[in-house]
Amino acid sequence: MRLADSGIAIEGGFELPQLAQLTVEDQVFVTAFVRCHGSIKEMERIFGVSYPTIKSRLNRITQMLDFVETDPAPSRADVIDRLRRGEIDAQQALSELDG
Repeated sequence: MRLADSGIAIEGGFELPQLAQLTVEDQVFVTAFVRCHGSIKEMERIFGVSYPTIKSRLNRITQMLDFVETDPAPSRADVIDRLRRGEIDAQQALSELDG
């Protein structure tokens, strides 16, 4: 990795983020999808293709991306802290700890 204007270079093995690993065409497609606020109708208009074509491409791209958990399970420490503060009872704590 090299910062062109500063003369700084960092060498090593780096893994690109998932979206950067997509082809340029797929990156353009994902960017358009986000800009369209997920409107497949608008994507059809922009790319001049049918609904099934847009869905197929979205499904293909989705297969290449790992799902990021946006609501992970609370840690054991969090559950115990909530139990100590009286926010949950013992039964709720056990339930959350069991998964």
